[in-house]
Amino acid sequence: MTTLTKAEEKIMKILWKIEKGFIKDILEQFPNPKPPYNSVSTIVRVLVKKEIVTFKKYGNTYDYFPLISKEEYSKSLMSSLIKDYYNNSLKQVVNFFSESKNLDIDEIDEIMKMLTEIKNKKKNG
Repeated sequence: MTTLTKAEEKIMKILWKIEKGFIKDILEQFPNPKPPYNSVSTIVRVLVKKEIVTFKKYGNTYDYFPLISKEEYSKSLMSSLIKDYYNNSLKQVVNFFSESKNLDIDEIDEIMKMLTEIKNKKKNG
């Protein structure tokens, strides 16, 4: 799956939130100062070319909607990140976060609980 630029990602986050919309609907979701209409329109057309967004035409206007879900994209992005930066090792990812982010005891307990639940599912399933 294609990695999105920051500008493309901003627009996708809006489309995932509103589910579908015209360029004016997307623009309304931006904080002030809003980007130019033509800039948003150009980025949306790039997303269509990348086959991440599609549209339904109504006369001269287009109603855009995502072809992939936020979950699909984030899963693909995380998989690439783990593969490219951590040698496809979840152990290295956990080690990175445990060393670089000061996890408190409650967070560690939560993570341990989640891992125990995953382990039990694997054993029983």
